[in-house]
Amino acid sequence: MRDTVILANSRPARLLPGSSAPTELIGESAAIGRVQELIRRTTSLDSGVLLVGERGADAPSIARELHARSRPAAAPWIAIDCGADNAARIDRSLFGAARNHGPTDLESVSSDSHTVAARGGTLFLQDVTELPSATQARLTRIARDGEVRVDGEVVPTEVRFVASALPSIDGDVREHRFRADLYRRLAASRIDLPPLRDRLEDVPMLATRLLEDYSGAEGRPPRTFTQAALALLAAHSWPGNLAELRALVERVVAETRDQAIQIEQLLPVLQLDRAITAFVPVGSLRDARLRFERDYIAAVLQHHGWRTADAAHWLGIQRPNLYRKARQLGIPLARVSEQG
Repeated sequence: MRDTVILANSRPARLLPGSSAPTELIGESAAIGRVQELIRRTTSLDSGVLLVGERGADAPSIARELHARSRPAAAPWIAIDCGADNAARIDRSLFGAARNHGPTDLESVSSDSHTVAARGGTLFLQDVTELPSATQARLTRIARDGEVRVDGEVVPTEVRFVASALPSIDGDVREHRFRADLYRRLAASRIDLPPLRDRLEDVPMLATRLLEDYSGAEGRPPRTFTQAALALLAAHSWPGNLAELRALVERVVAETRDQAIQIEQLLPVLQLDRAITAFVPVGSLRDARLRFERDYIAAVLQHHGWRTADAAHWLGIQRPNLYRKARQLGIPLARVSEQG
């Protein structure tokens, strides 16, 4: 069980130097471009927004960005981690200690509730599918009516609901574990955050910005990744998404002192961060080196769309040498020659 329940009026996630956008939104891939466009469209709306992404995606920082773009600077920002504690505490934080002894035409909340505290601003519900069914029902009614009774007095909510959920929310709705009517109100605008494996071309830019961020935070001179190191990062599948990349960069900054971070300094970190699997040694050390070289060059070619000129420049070798290496290592030359 996580410790923090309420992140009320929490500070925004750390942004990168020279960029006002959350780290998750940095990149030039088509996948993140679609997200950036959806965010631009939703800033002028007051309806609910649902951010759907895998574990490791930074949905809270994107929710905060939506708030900053669509609300006045002084508007309240309330964030609640719906999976952090028991049902009673979550219910108490959202609705307060109101007792519904009066009219039942509207949902009753108390003046010390976070529903009231968020008036005129944004109420962010992190991991919204973790909410108990009774809490879901009350939220649905509030979102539907747009009004509540606060200590008996009718008050407009004037709250924009933004929520985050795992992709499994679709199954939760189908299996009636999450209310379909609440889903419809929260997902008036739905933004699906692409996993890093679907936007690997953004990884070098993300890693570089994170390196600048962490180096600057420690008061160190600017540091860089070599091109080979960036190619290796772009070839990794990143099952933990941005959180995994952020942890790797933070660890490399802590454990190395070189200004230029080499591929050799990344390999042990990537290996340690992977799930432990059985290792069966096959062949000599030379065979293992050749297998790595083949996989690495193939990854660089794939990263550059099999354009040999770009891949050779990235690898720091001449284009004829790349062709020769590809032949020696058994990389399909037909695919390489098609792209030029």
